[in-house]
Amino acid sequence: MANAAAPTAAVPTLAPPLEQIRHLAEELRLLIPGVRVGEALETTKEFNPDTFWRRLNEAAVNVSREATTLTEVFSHLPLPSPQETQRFCEQVRAAIKAMIAVYYSLPKNQGITLRKLVRSTTLDIVDDMAQLMDALFMTPTQSSENNDLISYNSVWTACQQVPQIPRDNKAAALSMLTKNVDFVKDAHEEMEQAVEECDPYCGLLNDTEDNSDNHGDEEDDGLGYPNNRDLYWSEEDQELIIPCLALVRASKACLKKIRISVAENGKKDQVAQLDDIVDISDEISPSVDDLALSIYPPMCHLTVRINSAKLVSVLKKALEITKASHVTPQPEDSWIPLLINAVDHCMNRIKELTQNELEL
Repeated sequence: MANAAAPTAAVPTLAPPLEQIRHLAEELRLLIPGVRVGEALETTKEFNPDTFWRRLNEAAVNVSREATTLTEVFSHLPLPSPQETQRFCEQVRAAIKAMIAVYYSLPKNQGITLRKLVRSTTLDIVDDMAQLMDALFMTPTQSSENNDLISYNSVWTACQQVPQIPRDNKAAALSMLTKNVDFVKDAHEEMEQAVEECDPYCGLLNDTEDNSDNHGDEEDDGLGYPNNRDLYWSEEDQELIIPCLALVRASKACLKKIRISVAENGKKDQVAQLDDIVDISDEISPSVDDLALSIYPPMCHLTVRINSAKLVSVLKKALEITKASHVTPQPEDSWIPLLINAVDHCMNRIKELTQNELEL
């Protein structure tokens, strides 16, 4: 009679605590590509904004709490046991996946612009949590740097941004338009400052050279720094910069007027038109940057002309889309034709000053 006991199933060996933390960081990063391209979940339930925002806030609070707990237990010796670490990791994993699931529950019909803002915040939280895992894995527990984990890691800051997300697509559109106005404003101010100082690189490239080289026998070229012609504007360059600056000012004016129109006349339920306005407006700032970069010496006038034409095309498209939308209740409103005329005037002047480039 066989009395031998059946062999017990082997209990899987848990990885050491720090290895579990490292694996969790890798796992979290694998979630990021899916969030970037993931679509909203199909559902027959009617979307409830109040419920959505409540769930999103609760999910962010939970992520922050789990991050704090994990940081505290890994900031001193002894480290938690492998079993305890497994439990902590499972809680972090569940909190992050719950956050992502809430994002997926935001339907497209609430606005693409709004979804982008929620997605961006969600991605920040996931990525920051992965960075926190890296810090816990890489920083020795006996190091004083561990005391600063909470302060230098941005996961808590990212979670605190959730209540600040605009609550509807119109508010989201205004948020994005405001950022674009600020970007163009900054680019314009940098261009003006460089022109006013007649020093595109603010002298940074010349200080050490001027102090170390002998320039006693060299003649000043009229711009203050001999043998640095590639670093400064010629008279023709400076003449071309004038309409370029005017074109950037017109870009800033376009964005400001579009933002005002959305603020005053935009309707929350017209999500598609608001998304279209934001999409084309998002192209203005990069186009301004391209033009701004092309005016720095050594300046290629043909490149300036090409980049100006690209910016003009984007501006006109933005104005036409705005004119055709509900935010312009009176399409004959004078501000749109005036801005189009201003943009055309700048471009015509740029063409005049760069005509020789086309004939070479």
